[in-house]
Amino acid sequence: MFNTILLAVNYLLLFIQYAILARAVISWLPISRDNSLVRLLFQITEPILAPIRNFIMRSMAGRSIMIDFSPVIAFIFIGIIRNVLFRIF
Repeated sequence: MFNTILLAVNYLLLFIQYAILARAVISWLPISRDNSLVRLLFQITEPILAPIRNFIMRSMAGRSIMIDFSPVIAFIFIGIIRNVLFRIF
């Protein structure tokens, strides 16, 4: 039972990582943000990326950065969480 829950959490975190990666790629392409799939992707990823983006912007270094590093930081952070979960359990 516990392994099933752990596996489900792993797949959820993996899905979120792929969603963040897809959002980063879409941000570089000339795709309309009014597309329903793009809006869904933003709705999934924005609750994760917004706090990281706000934290970066509040820092002294964040005020001068023109590139949004929040997807990279979120991707790494989720990877660390997945790694820790599998090392502990």
